[in-house]
Amino acid sequence: MLDIKYIRENPKTVEEKSRQKGYSVDVLSLLQLDNDRRELQAKTEEIRAKRNLLADEVKKGKPEPAQIEEGKRLKIKLAELEDHLRVVTNEYTLALKKVPNMPLDFVPVGASEDENVVARTFGEPTKFDFEPKNHWEIAQDRDWIDKERAAKVAGARFAYIKGDLVRLHFALINFGMDVLGDEKILAGLIAKNNLNIPATPFTPVLPPAVARTEVYDATGRLNKEEQTYKLADDDLWLNASAEHVMAPMFMGEIIDEAEFPIRLAGYTTAFRREAGTYGKDTEGMFRMHQFDKLEMESFALPEQGLEEHMLMIALQEYMMSALNVPYRVLQKCTFDIGGPNAAGVDIDAWLPGQQKYRETHTADYITDYQARRMHTRVRRKDGAIELVHTNDATVFSMRPLIAIIENYQNKDGTVNVPEVLRPYLGGREML
Repeated sequence: MLDIKYIRENPKTVEEKSRQKGYSVDVLSLLQLDNDRRELQAKTEEIRAKRNLLADEVKKGKPEPAQIEEGKRLKIKLAELEDHLRVVTNEYTLALKKVPNMPLDFVPVGASEDENVVARTFGEPTKFDFEPKNHWEIAQDRDWIDKERAAKVAGARFAYIKGDLVRLHFALINFGMDVLGDEKILAGLIAKNNLNIPATPFTPVLPPAVARTEVYDATGRLNKEEQTYKLADDDLWLNASAEHVMAPMFMGEIIDEAEFPIRLAGYTTAFRREAGTYGKDTEGMFRMHQFDKLEMESFALPEQGLEEHMLMIALQEYMMSALNVPYRVLQKCTFDIGGPNAAGVDIDAWLPGQQKYRETHTADYITDYQARRMHTRVRRKDGAIELVHTNDATVFSMRPLIAIIENYQNKDGTVNVPEVLRPYLGGREML
């Protein structure tokens, strides 16, 4: 959630920046609810204090009839105020949740993803002396993917991933884990990008694949209509990405300053409804209801949050350039960064089979927006308590496999293995 104090002091800015993100927010109504809530809290505390004072007086001797009547009146009045306060607080909380995080000043203002800004590119689109195929054509010919049999078992947009494609996937994951755990690589990227943060390695995590409604909602990522699956008989939702179940890991905790930054690399099988998608995006592995993903998550001191974001982007580029897959970095515009995010970057890999760049990675900087609802805080050395800042970013999902298959394909349908992945495949140079 956004800080209500900031909203009180900057109502017009909040309305305008919310509008830039595509949200219509009634700030005046929210502030009225906030005012009503605070007045009711004050009245409730006043009546409670009077009731406690009367109780103390009664304890000193036999209660007078007037005192008994006053006690009854105060009890009824307190119950009425508490009920009213509960209703207003619920309305206030719901209204506050609808306010998105404020985009940082450097985020481009835009009304659609078409207004994202290309920050830089790596490599040139791959050229072939034959007509390149789409990844699903190659994968089906090589018996690496079977969606027909998966449809019998689970329905559309599920797949059996098989053989060498499974090995290639885990080669990617192991490569990513090795990079994130290498303090020398982290230190080098920090120095190269002039960042003032520690080179603390990422801790590998296998998190739960589900979260309770209250917890998932606190992350600001619960999207019931478009992407999130709910278990029918339990108060549990399937994660739609690993960060959704890593962000609340320290929910309700106060952590000493010396422990920051806390960097996690979480691997899960994730589930998304992907409602509304159709056409070629549903072929092959680009948009499936189930996929495996390795994700970065970090908890940082407020003054280090933005630099954590920059480090994650640097790590993504380091790994993509090591794969030698052409890509571009997009600074996402206000409309496209999402409700909880203050800034966001996408990395799009070149896909020869589609003759276009397509998203394979994203990096989100969320400031203290998640931490406020999750009550994840830091205890400073001087004893002060503050909210932490959170970041998340893709390491590898199934989509980089698509980019490798299409950019490293041969005319005969074989696929060369990127040199950096060969040690993870027993030295194999071709699949």
